[in-house]
Amino acid sequence: MLTLTELFWGGFALLVGGMLAIDLGIFHRHTHVVTLKEALGWCAIWISLAVVFNLGILLFRGAEPALTFFTGYLIEYSLSVDNIFVFILIFKYFRVPDSYQHKVLFWGILGALIMRAIFIFMGITLIQKFHWMVLIFGVFLVISGIKMAFQKDKEIHPEKNPVLKLFRKIMPVTSNYEGDKFFLKNGKKFFATPLLIVLLVIETTDIVFALDSVPAVLAITFDPFIVYTSNVFAILGLRSLFFALAGIMRLFHYLHYGLSVILVFVGIKMIVADFFPISTAISLSVIGSVLIISIGFSLLKPKQNKTKTTN
Repeated sequence: MLTLTELFWGGFALLVGGMLAIDLGIFHRHTHVVTLKEALGWCAIWISLAVVFNLGILLFRGAEPALTFFTGYLIEYSLSVDNIFVFILIFKYFRVPDSYQHKVLFWGILGALIMRAIFIFMGITLIQKFHWMVLIFGVFLVISGIKMAFQKDKEIHPEKNPVLKLFRKIMPVTSNYEGDKFFLKNGKKFFATPLLIVLLVIETTDIVFALDSVPAVLAITFDPFIVYTSNVFAILGLRSLFFALAGIMRLFHYLHYGLSVILVFVGIKMIVADFFPISTAISLSVIGSVLIISIGFSLLKPKQNKTKTTN
């Protein structure tokens, strides 16, 4: 007989696999520009699925695991909003046509699911074998949060990406996009297209994102099921969130300050956990309040465009 945990893992895998198959195989079978209405619809679907999944955790595992899942999901989802800034810059840098962006993000997210699983299970294993690693993760999050607060406008430098440099030495790349193809066969020789280069940049950038987001959730719980599923639901909703918010992200110019406060808070939570544990309910209250305040302040005090005047 399968255990309850095994049933949850199996049900989760079937749900995610089925939804991804429907997404790519039916709704995005043909390349097209994702409209705001479509993006908002998919945002609602992914958020609703996360809520329903959390209700299942509440029903079968209890209130505390359900609250922990929701807190982890909120942390991951809020951090993923900051990632959208970087995705916008990458697409602008490579001048990716709007109609190809969904495909890049789809395959990029599949790669992210694998990488997050590796990061999460490595992190949990390290903490279980070397408990002092909790302090290392906590200090890392505090430093990351402080750096984020003082970080100026984000810039990307794909030419400095070591993975990209190595790939260009291994395989030739076409000079132009070839539809939505990642590879092109010319005679007996295969070429990569610029779209594959964009995918590689997205994937390697997600590794950097994971260095912040995975320890942040580990500050809430060490349960691998809760940590991974909350990560996955946040990542799956990222594509739709990108297309829904890409045009208005500049409105939330104080959000990254809120995210920096959240990183510092969860870092401190990890550091003091052994002698001053902070409950999940308090963590959720702090995180939710910080997000509401940073978004509300952004809307109340819009960013002023600096213009130079000459006499």
